[in-house]
Amino acid sequence: MTTVSCPSGHPSVSTDYCDVCGLPIGAAAGAPAAAQVPAPAVAAPAPAPAAQTCPNCSEPAATDALFCENCGYDFTTGTMPRAASSLDLSTPPPVPPAPTAVADWVVERWVDPDWYAVQQSDDPCPSPGLPAVIPLVEKSVLIGRPSRSRNISPEIDCGDDTGVSRRQAQLTTDGQRWWVEDLQSSNGTYVAPAAGPLPEDPIIPGQRQELNPDDRVYVGAWTRLVVRKATPEEQAGQA
Repeated sequence: MTTVSCPSGHPSVSTDYCDVCGLPIGAAAGAPAAAQVPAPAVAAPAPAPAAQTCPNCSEPAATDALFCENCGYDFTTGTMPRAASSLDLSTPPPVPPAPTAVADWVVERWVDPDWYAVQQSDDPCPSPGLPAVIPLVEKSVLIGRPSRSRNISPEIDCGDDTGVSRRQAQLTTDGQRWWVEDLQSSNGTYVAPAAGPLPEDPIIPGQRQELNPDDRVYVGAWTRLVVRKATPEEQAGQA
C-alpha cells in the first residue's frame, strides 16, 4: 500500500488529509506534474516579393507594382506608355484671326439694259436679274476689272463688263457720306439720280463727286452701281 507523508512527517494512506494528525496534505503531493503547453509557434516572416522587369524599358520593379516608375508601362493591362508630345511648348499658340467687320454699307451691281442701249457696245448684254450685293468694309474701294499680271484686285469687281477699265473709279467715305472719283478711265464714269434720265456727261477725272442717297453710278457697257445702307438681314449674313 502506498503512503504519503503529511507536513508533520506522519505516514498517511489518504492523500488529502493526514490519517494521524488530520493536517491537509499538499495537492501537489503525489500528483502528476502539469502538462507543459507548448508555446505558440512564431510565424516566419514572409519573403520579400521578387522583382519583375519592365518589358518596355527593362527597369526592375516590384512584383505587385501596377506601373513602371521609370517609363509608366502598365503591368496590369500591358499598355505601352504614351509617346512624348511633339508639341513645342515654347512656341505660343497661333492667335485666332479677328472677326470680320460687319459692313454698314453695300454696293448693288446691276446689269442695266437701258445703259447698254446707248453705249453701242459690240459685246452682248448679259440677262438682267437681281443685283450682286457687295459689302463695303473699307473706307476706300476700287471699281474695276481684275488683272493678275498688274496685281489689280478691285473690291467692286466688274470683270464681266469689258467696257470697264482695270482701274475705273474709286469710292471713298467718311462713314456717313460717299464720294466717287474717276481714275482716268477709258469710257468715263457717270452719275445721275434714280428719278432722272440717263447721264450724258461723265464726271471730271481726278475730282471727287459726292453721291446723293438716290444717285446711280454708270460705268462700262452695262454696269450700274448703287451705294446704300446695308439692311439688318444683310448685316446678319455677314457675321
